[in-house]
Amino acid sequence: MSELDETDMQILQLLLADGRRSFVDIGDAVGLSGPAVSNRVDRLRDAGVIEGFTAIVDRSTLETGAELVLTLAVTPGETAAVFDALRSADGVHRIYRTADARIIVHVVPPSEDVEAWLGEYLDLDVVESYEVRSLVEVETVNQYAGTAFALTCAQCGNTVTDEGVTERLGDRRYHFCCPSCAEKFRGRYETLNETDA
Repeated sequence: MSELDETDMQILQLLLADGRRSFVDIGDAVGLSGPAVSNRVDRLRDAGVIEGFTAIVDRSTLETGAELVLTLAVTPGETAAVFDALRSADGVHRIYRTADARIIVHVVPPSEDVEAWLGEYLDLDVVESYEVRSLVEVETVNQYAGTAFALTCAQCGNTVTDEGVTERLGDRRYHFCCPSCAEKFRGRYETLNETDA
């Protein structure tokens, strides 16, 4: 699946608004039967467009701490390590890594001492500076109207068209623009796995 039609986009919008909405209800909204919606959702999952379904919890009902946004300026070359260290830190809700060596973290730290909290997870020598801002309101907005989904070939980086193929290797799904790229990638993948074994 390389292109999504208007009905696919409508289904995605409805699922983003309410991931528990029944396929029959979605079908009524888009003019399809429940089984037809189920088939489309299966195709979207197989293509990697839908990675899973999750509950969005109002954290204010669960936590008493202040929600913060931390912006960390990190020593160039260290952003990946800092990102990995903080992704599983206590209280982190979302984490972003930017191209300009910054890490942005949405967090409810377990203590008011942000610097001590950061020090539990990373070497503060790689943090050049950081800003702390209190959040007043948070809302997740999932709007993809007008968005075109374009799968990229895992081997060459070209856009995957209708001639493309999808393969599962290990626990991941990869998309390829052609069978030749899939074969090259599979060969590299198998060689790397043999080396690691």
